[in-house]
Amino acid sequence: MEALINGKPIAFEAGDTILTAARRVGCYIPSLCELADIDHAPGTCRVCLVEERRAGQTATHVVTACNTPMEEGIEVFTRTPKIREMQKLQTELLLADHDQDCATCVRHGNCELQDVAQFVGLQQSRFANPIWAKSRPVDRSSLSITRDMGKCIRCQRCVAVCRDVQGIDALSITERGIGTCVEIRGTLVGGESECVSCGQCVMVCPTGALAERDDTDRVIDHLYDPDIVTVFQFAPAVRVGFADSLGIDNAEGQIITALRKMGADIVIDTNFAADLVIMEEGTEVVRHIRQGKRPTFTSCCPGWVNFVEKNYPDILPHLSSARSPQQCLGSLAKTYLAEKMEIDPARMRVISIMPCTAKKDEMNRPQLAKNGVPDVDVVLTIREFARLLRREGIDLAALEPGTFDNPHLGGYSGAGAIFGTTGGVMEAAVRSAYFLINGKELPNAEVTALRSFENIRTATVAVGGGLPDVNLAICHGLKAARDVVEGVLSGKYDFDFIEVMACPGGCVTGGGHLRHKKAYQAGAPKKRVTLFDIDAQRVIRQSHNNPQIQHLYSDYLGEPMSERAHHLLHTWYTDRKKEADVAVKEIRREIRLALPKAKASERV
Repeated sequence: MEALINGKPIAFEAGDTILTAARRVGCYIPSLCELADIDHAPGTCRVCLVEERRAGQTATHVVTACNTPMEEGIEVFTRTPKIREMQKLQTELLLADHDQDCATCVRHGNCELQDVAQFVGLQQSRFANPIWAKSRPVDRSSLSITRDMGKCIRCQRCVAVCRDVQGIDALSITERGIGTCVEIRGTLVGGESECVSCGQCVMVCPTGALAERDDTDRVIDHLYDPDIVTVFQFAPAVRVGFADSLGIDNAEGQIITALRKMGADIVIDTNFAADLVIMEEGTEVVRHIRQGKRPTFTSCCPGWVNFVEKNYPDILPHLSSARSPQQCLGSLAKTYLAEKMEIDPARMRVISIMPCTAKKDEMNRPQLAKNGVPDVDVVLTIREFARLLRREGIDLAALEPGTFDNPHLGGYSGAGAIFGTTGGVMEAAVRSAYFLINGKELPNAEVTALRSFENIRTATVAVGGGLPDVNLAICHGLKAARDVVEGVLSGKYDFDFIEVMACPGGCVTGGGHLRHKKAYQAGAPKKRVTLFDIDAQRVIRQSHNNPQIQHLYSDYLGEPMSERAHHLLHTWYTDRKKEADVAVKEIRREIRLALPKAKASERV
């Protein structure tokens, strides 16, 4: 099928909109609400306007390109004087309903609304700094995510990704006209909601309306305090998250150099703790299989843990009690590392760089603290770390790669590296579980049956040792997680071990990554491949063969699941669904008490 765009013939496919066809031939049409990754094109922003002339017609019509289908023989005009003027006016109206304090916005310089304003040639807005936009709510009640509705353009991307991709539906559109607003559904519960802090809404927001809670100033305070010893760790997915922006595969060395340049005292690798989690979780799973306790769910993803606590408390006994790698490393830093380096733990501040917004929520859990002091003090997302680098005048791309040099909590296996992608935790666990059962290595370290990218995938693995074959399941994205959990509860599914990642694709697409305009999961396949390449290139590919993990157990922990290991590396969970129900009842009671008493004649 053929049509004309700006007088040039193009071929298009069935189901194409004007916008998708134009993109395919490199014709730029601005848009703000549309996002192809989540099949979201509501036409609400009205900046993708074009003129069209259908076959056999003489008059043109103005339409939105994002949701207008292509037709045989159609003529499309994207840059006529009429369209340019209409796009400019529409952008000006969007800004008129927008807090224009751009210099302090978290998206300054990387804002899609700013991009469109520049594209349409808007040099001055007649409606600068509207009072009503500044008066809209700013919600900082979450430990992970802030919401500034003065910067919201009502594109509804956040609502779509939360509802259609994650299946959480924690957001809703309220009011009408200039009062239209995106709200947390169920604000009646006073801060408790269905939100699990996964941050996928932040990834799709085109402006600064949604952002992670910014903790960069806290880190600067720690770095420049001479009495504090800063201990930095960064996750497997962080090294590939930055590499994407640098045009390389792995930015591990540059990140190490940057941290030392800004004054970090100790730099350790969360990959090491991933190996440690495998030892604890793998031992736990093997015990459960032998005891007939089924299934066991992974517990390293805080968004998933939040989801279970809020929605399916019945399966809490089936969550592995092993802490996440971040929390295991924080716990050991303030005990084992402090002891070995003769540092007072009270002087230590453990700072994590993570691809995840939910990690900010995780570090504040009271059960992950000792005597009220958290094991991890600050969590920075990749975006925050990028801002910190800019504030400190450090260009990551200009740095020579460094290496880890801490002798106590360092070194990692290939299994630790693949924690950052969906299926990686399961594959790492299978490698070590097989060894724990049989006393010998799995014949092939790469369990290819676990490496496909479906949202739910299953495999059966022969583990030997007189045990029956083990049924495994992997799911990523909370919509898939809900399907698996409900299938387990109903008896539809029969699994021994289940890995769940809250974010689609796992940590390589976590809510704390650098954002890409127009494609919120851009670069994810490459990041995934890079992590598997890191694994393939490691001399040691099994967690139990990591010599520093072996030394840690012989020198300090004793053995996996020992009393000391249980105290330092395991946790417990809370039925937050029950807590929320109690909170709702209490708030409703307070509301009833506050209402004026009706007269007898008014009572029904």
